[in-house]
Amino acid sequence: MLPAALNDVIDALGRLPGVGSRTAERYAYFLLKSDPNISQNIADALSNLHNGVKSCPKTFAIMDASEEISPLYDDPTRDKSLVLVVEEPLDIYAIERTKSFKGTYHVLGGAISPMDGITADKLHIKELIDRVEEDSVSEIIIATNPSVEGESTAVLLEKMLHEKYPELKITRLARGLPLGVSLEYADQITLTSALNNRTNV
Repeated sequence: MLPAALNDVIDALGRLPGVGSRTAERYAYFLLKSDPNISQNIADALSNLHNGVKSCPKTFAIMDASEEISPLYDDPTRDKSLVLVVEEPLDIYAIERTKSFKGTYHVLGGAISPMDGITADKLHIKELIDRVEEDSVSEIIIATNPSVEGESTAVLLEKMLHEKYPELKITRLARGLPLGVSLEYADQITLTSALNNRTNV
């Protein structure tokens, strides 16, 4: 039997998504063999996590606890009339890495999933609708994930936004064949999306 302290670390690591029991054991044993400062640094970072991070009251992006509003919204160089809607805060940083979007963001806090008890009223949809008027929004880009839940959420968003703001421009991220992928290796869903989103040349 392993020592209780080691078992506790294995159990804790095993609760992380994507970390199975064998991986948790390897991580725990690595920490045990390594310089104790590594474990201490991880422990310190984790202990400060919840107190050091909070949600932006306007965009629901994550930000430093010392900030009043997200810099991604407060930055005067950003176009507040253009809002890109994502499911989770970390989705923002995937877009930011492209360095090609200069609008602002809105985090829904998930996607509609009745099986998991996530209904429309549990998402930040009302706040998004309010922002249209508050920020004189001219376009909303829906960037939910290409899943059943993401598609359902996107359809509902379009409906709710158009009901209140019929003239509002609503777009969605294009989906299709990624660069460098041959047709023979593309799945049916990707090919269907590529056909439906074909462009003029």
